Amino acid sequence: MKIIVLGAGVIGVTTAYYLNQAGHDVTVLERQAGPGRETSFANAGEVSPGYASPWAGPGIPMKAVKWLLMKHGPLVVRPKMDPLMWSWLLKMLRNCTASRYAINKARMVPLAEYSRDCLRELRESTGIAYDHRTQGTLQLFRSQKQVDHTGDDIEVLKQFGVPYELLDPEGCIRAEPALAGVRETIKGGLRLPGDETGDCNLFTERLAAICAERGVDFQYGVETERFLQKDGKGPFGVICTSAGKLRAHAFVVCLGSFSDRWIRKRGVPIPVYPVKGYSITVPVTNPDAAPVSTVMDETYKVAITRLGDRIRVGGTAEISGYDLTLHESRRGPLEKSLGDLFPQGGDLSKATFWCGLRPMTPDGPPIVSASKVVPNLYINTGHGTLGWTMACGSGKLIADIISGRTPDIDASQLSLDRYN
Repeated sequence: MKIIVLGAGVIGVTTAYYLNQAGHDVTVLERQAGPGRETSFANAGEVSPGYASPWAGPGIPMKAVKWLLMKHGPLVVRPKMDPLMWSWLLKMLRNCTASRYAINKARMVPLAEYSRDCLRELRESTGIAYDHRTQGTLQLFRSQKQVDHTGDDIEVLKQFGVPYELLDPEGCIRAEPALAGVRETIKGGLRLPGDETGDCNLFTERLAAICAERGVDFQYGVETERFLQKDGKGPFGVICTSAGKLRAHAFVVCLGSFSDRWIRKRGVPIPVYPVKGYSITVPVTNPDAAPVSTVMDETYKVAITRLGDRIRVGGTAEISGYDLTLHESRRGPLEKSLGDLFPQGGDLSKATFWCGLRPMTPDGPPIVSASKVVPNLYINTGHGTLGWTMACGSGKLIADIISGRTPDIDASQLSLDRYN
């Protein structure tokens, strides 16, 4: 089949890769000048199936109030006169129950674990390199209260067979030796040895190059203007773009936070809304004082990841619509977390500052599904903070759905139908 993928972020490019692997004729349309230039550009660098959890959960409304009042809190809300913002927030609040949390996490973990396995297979078959490491993730606790509340998370890890290690401060230092200099800060940690790290932007660029070598047509600087289900010439649909009309048997929407804006105009609204995240990228000055892999600072909800000779520090959930303003105040939590835990590891004076829009569903799991309303339209979006973690699995899943194959994991719980 002739298939057009909309978007060349990590989700769009992995979708194109697996569609090409399945034997389809694939074209990717991207408004930027190259792949991975938006949300995939400078994310936290984690491939963390063990932390695949919905943001909506029991106790979150009360925690949100606390976070909003913290000096370096992980949550920011900038209210707007946007009905979609308030509708999305209300839907998220409805999912903040123990029963809904359990259902939603049970939908996310299998996809994340499957995706990590797909990434490993892709890496072995292509030889792709992207500053990746396979040395796990350490969730670091600064208080005994945080240590004492690990029980529920551990039960879920046991349920899905995810390997884990509950560590005392000395165990944390064995996993991340540079923490020895701040031993008094640490009360314990939860380590997931199966997690990985890597530069998402570098992966996306190099996978796009591999796809292009294998015949995928990437068209950059192209805006999509109009979509028609049929053009009167057999089974094809047609899309009108800034580069002219293109015909295909199927279209896959991988436009991240902009997916709802695009698809709503075609009569298929989806509950995906942007939640902005920030990162700084810091050059390593002392490798022995820098992290080995990823450290999740539980207090500030900040991830600190080693990417080759750089440290990527990512965090913050800012609900402010499609605003891409770089608010300097948001550097504070990132710089504090790095300064507290790895004070000699990198040169903060040379840090680059970035933000991107995470496409979030109100319940947590992404939408990997046929649109149902439009026969030749498919959706692969809504991965939130886990786009890098779930990219390969989601790409393989949607490729199987379009190809009429039975997916390796149950895809029904990721369908748009769950919102009916």
